[in-house]
Amino acid sequence: MIEPDAIVFVVDDDPSVRRSTERLLRSAGLKVQTFSSAREFLASHRPEGPACLVLDVRMPGLSGMELQRELAQSGTYIPIIFITAHGDIPMSVRAMKAGAAEFLTKPFRGRSLLDAVRAAIERDRSAHKERSESRDLREHYEQLTPREREVMPLIASGMLNKQVAGELATTERTIKFHRAHIMQKMRAESLADLVRMVEKLGAR
Repeated sequence: MIEPDAIVFVVDDDPSVRRSTERLLRSAGLKVQTFSSAREFLASHRPEGPACLVLDVRMPGLSGMELQRELAQSGTYIPIIFITAHGDIPMSVRAMKAGAAEFLTKPFRGRSLLDAVRAAIERDRSAHKERSESRDLREHYEQLTPREREVMPLIASGMLNKQVAGELATTERTIKFHRAHIMQKMRAESLADLVRMVEKLGAR
């Protein structure tokens, strides 16, 4: 089940392909926006919600593969489903290596496109959630004082307050005070929660 905030962008220079693809996607209850060229798509305003891009490989001007490269270079994350009447194995391998979600050769079954679109939107939804959580985590971390940032990984490593105090040449009472503030600012409900946060911050 795909929530109504999801949108599918279709970029193809062939009006009949755009119309038929739009009809198919709308019949499955999806929101659709179509474009006749890669440049037109790049100039458009894209909503913040989960999305995917159904993209023709060969088009006048900027090709589908070039658009994929341009989006990657600008840091725009959107799953791409390539469709082409002129596909070959090396081209599909290049597209998939560059992060494409799927590569379909025309004529393809409607079910194949719908399945690919659903999978791509779910993938984008997960990526959105992860980026949002990562942003929140970073914002919470920025609220910590320099001393709290020193204390946090020591607590997360499993050290007792007394051990942390010894490590940082301060009192146990001071560490208890810092610990309470860290848990509150990071919105950690437990030590295990804090450990996960420290791991995520370290990975980034």
